[in-house]
Amino acid sequence: MMRATCDKGRGAAAASPPASQSPDAGTQVGLQPSSSAGEGQTPAVGVVKAPEVVTGVPGMDFTTLPLSAQKELNQVLSDEFCYCGCPHSLGACLREHRGCHHARRMALLAAREAAAGAPSVEISVMLSKYYLSFRERRQTFKIDPRMCMGPSDAKVTFMEFSDFECPYCNSARPVLEKFVKESAPQVRLCFAPFPLPAHPHAIQAAQAALYARDHGKFWPMHDALFEKQTQLSDETIRGLAEQLGMSGADLGKALDSGKLRAEVEASKERGVSAGVDATPTIFVNGRKLSLLASPEVLSVTVQDELEWTNNHNAWVVD
Repeated sequence: MMRATCDKGRGAAAASPPASQSPDAGTQVGLQPSSSAGEGQTPAVGVVKAPEVVTGVPGMDFTTLPLSAQKELNQVLSDEFCYCGCPHSLGACLREHRGCHHARRMALLAAREAAAGAPSVEISVMLSKYYLSFRERRQTFKIDPRMCMGPSDAKVTFMEFSDFECPYCNSARPVLEKFVKESAPQVRLCFAPFPLPAHPHAIQAAQAALYARDHGKFWPMHDALFEKQTQLSDETIRGLAEQLGMSGADLGKALDSGKLRAEVEASKERGVSAGVDATPTIFVNGRKLSLLASPEVLSVTVQDELEWTNNHNAWVVD
């Protein structure tokens, strides 16, 4: 599933299917047999056609997926090799190497893409892009602990580049925060402002968040700005500061000084240098996450990250 983001040029841009088309968060992955495929059709000579659906994958159930999604998923399981390093297709690894946790996580990612309507070719490209990202150069960010949620010694750090007027950032906010809280103490979330030019009050909102940070109230202001996302104005932003016990007049002076704006621009420049071109963009220990930040994807990518780092930047060979 493509990330849902606001891009640098146009602001809000629909980059993924509506939530109603997304797979249910409780959907489990597995397979069931189906009726005979391609009735009345003759496969081309020399072409190996994968079955419509797969059977015999222990502990996984794909029967909640539409038949069309099962067909696409099965093609992926037949075509792709498991990244654990075994000489088997992903489907064979799932059946024959029941202890391979890597294959199961890979299948979960593929199943969610299939459920969202992606064809097998796009799913294979997504998987390749995602797993190759582990081998790419990691980004190093200057982290301000005042804008982080979770322990400083967490093994996995999410760095989120975000815009207070981006609706997709607002949608991702509760997902990320809930996941981080439930994953303590292994995960922390850090925030970096990345206001987009298409959003008229994004720069002021980012500066107000930094002003609140300097007064020990970053997260309350962060939440308040997102809650008032569609009503932001200079007056609203100063009013939020006063509601949180800060001086709206002093915030106005800080905005006028230009110091906070310079810090916001520096944050954005760091993001651009790291490849940020839309919001929200999330880095996992400096690795850019190319997938939609659903609870399931976050869980898989944290498990993958821990395996990768604990095994000295390599996958555990099954």
